[in-house]
Amino acid sequence: MIRYERDDADVAVVIGSGPGGSTLALQLVREGFRVVMLEAGPWIPNEDFVNDERIAFDQLTWKDPRRATGTWQLAKDFPGSPAWTGKVVGGTATFWTGLTPRFKSHEFEAHRSYGEVPGSSIADWPVTLEELSPYYERAERAMGTSHRHGRPPMPANNNYKVLANGAQRIGYEHFATGPYATNVEEYDGRPGTLRDGFCQQGDKSTAKWSPLVSEIPKAIATGLMELRTNAQAVQITLGSDGRADGVVYADENGALHRQRAAIVAVAGNAIETPRLLLLSATAGHEDGLANSSGQVGRNYMRHVTGVVYGEFENEVHMYRGEPMAGIVNDESRHDPRRGFSGGYYLEMIAQGLPSFTTFMTPGGWGPEFTSKVEAYTRTAGLWICGEDMPRETNRVTLDGSLLDRLGLPSPSVHYDDHPNDVAMLDHAYRQGEKLFRAVGATRVTKAPAMPSGHNMGTARMSEDAAAGVVNGFGQTHDVPNLFVSDGSVFTTGAAANPTLTIMAIVLRQADYIVRQARSGAL
Repeated sequence: MIRYERDDADVAVVIGSGPGGSTLALQLVREGFRVVMLEAGPWIPNEDFVNDERIAFDQLTWKDPRRATGTWQLAKDFPGSPAWTGKVVGGTATFWTGLTPRFKSHEFEAHRSYGEVPGSSIADWPVTLEELSPYYERAERAMGTSHRHGRPPMPANNNYKVLANGAQRIGYEHFATGPYATNVEEYDGRPGTLRDGFCQQGDKSTAKWSPLVSEIPKAIATGLMELRTNAQAVQITLGSDGRADGVVYADENGALHRQRAAIVAVAGNAIETPRLLLLSATAGHEDGLANSSGQVGRNYMRHVTGVVYGEFENEVHMYRGEPMAGIVNDESRHDPRRGFSGGYYLEMIAQGLPSFTTFMTPGGWGPEFTSKVEAYTRTAGLWICGEDMPRETNRVTLDGSLLDRLGLPSPSVHYDDHPNDVAMLDHAYRQGEKLFRAVGATRVTKAPAMPSGHNMGTARMSEDAAAGVVNGFGQTHDVPNLFVSDGSVFTTGAAANPTLTIMAIVLRQADYIVRQARSGAL
């Protein structure tokens, strides 16, 4: 792997190796740009993944201190764990589930579609579905998504058969085992899935797409990207011209270094990205970098979520096969007759026993809880994934009373459920129970949300610089050579799992950066 000097001033520094950062880095090096990627965690090769949820959690997860506040259930159940994100090369995608639905047209035009939603900061995206469609296609091909572009569908496991049969019996029409970003058969140098039930906690086989097995090795192979691991960015610096000129980062021993840069892209997830921008406050940017609008950290979204478990007389073994290869689309429409704006998906979920016992009934104990654990092999699960309303008061801030290993303020994530979110979740819980009862469930359990895997907003896109942090290409309004390349830029959250859209947005961003740089605008 190439090594750059820290005083090389013509490199692009990409912060974060997840889907956004790795996608951008690969596109830039393919166009001849020199890239330094900073990843806060270690490089763990696929063969070193451990198929044990407890060990895998410690191995892959961002465990630095965080705080959850607000009225959301997570602040009560898991006050120190508002989100579940990765601190490892490949980021959270090393243990993501893999569903890749596209956003719908009405979701890019949420304000126009839903009208005013009191108590929200709903707005239209400065990007349309039509503009993003070719990039969706590129992202799907890069992942090898099933059900798309001639790729075969994922075979059904027992958990999906329960989901699909229940969906059909209550009148749903649109359900399938994907689109799903795990190979059904060999593709792009990676094997087909073993359907071994372990890929959510780190796929040893490499069948599941992640930057670790795709974008990152491809970028390194060009000879133009250096990946620095255990390198946590702590400050973005500005030159006298007001442009980003470097990134300060801490190595695994806590020593600080500075890499000079011609372009900086932040892709640290919607919690660490605003944290870094706020930590980078400097003269002229006293409230944080790229924060003249006051919007950095605001409009945090995590989706309307919850889990429904159906217990049956016969064995299901939900943990066998792909853990989330199943999705029901019928409720993802906008239909205000249901009592809320926006929509949601019902998605298959499979959990190992440690996860099941932790999240089914947080803090559970006693005979009823024990009887549910004893029914584990006879239980099917579905997960609710719906569009939550952005609110300026739902935000990420710096908590000076909670310091990390470097002595820096940790992020505090405040979230209050919007009434629209509550109405949507109630509807989804009812439909989930109806679905399982329709195929003979003897008991149904409704579980609250787990620590958030879908973290969005906090550096939202906007045409008006006073209303957001970045423009439609993820370029910050305040600093022309500073970009945000992750789900932080989402103006609204839509109902779909966000990874595919992150990739599509960043592919479009990469084309823009190349054009701007070659024209001398950057």
